[in-house]
Amino acid sequence: MYTSIKRGAMAEANKEAANWVYVFVCEPGKDESFLGLYNADKDVDFIPAFQTREEANDCFLNLPREKGKKYELQAVHIEELHDIATKSGFAVALVDSDGKVIKE
Repeated sequence: MYTSIKRGAMAEANKEAANWVYVFVCEPGKDESFLGLYNADKDVDFIPAFQTREEANDCFLNLPREKGKKYELQAVHIEELHDIATKSGFAVALVDSDGKVIKE
């Protein structure tokens, strides 16, 4: 069976996908929180966000983490992430698979 998607629908799907990022959640469940980091050079707390699941997984082992905590990768809408981060005094930074900030 073959299914086609009209060009406009495909563009809309791509636009919607661009509104989602991947973040690591600490202690998923009732007491979950986003993994937050501190950049001493810029004196800023931030939540690292990734454009793809693959980039996040590639970078995971290089991220500083607390021993004994469970971490889970989750997709979150970028606007929701910005709202939560701002209310908590954090910035959001897009990070690549090497852990380098590509957009703040």
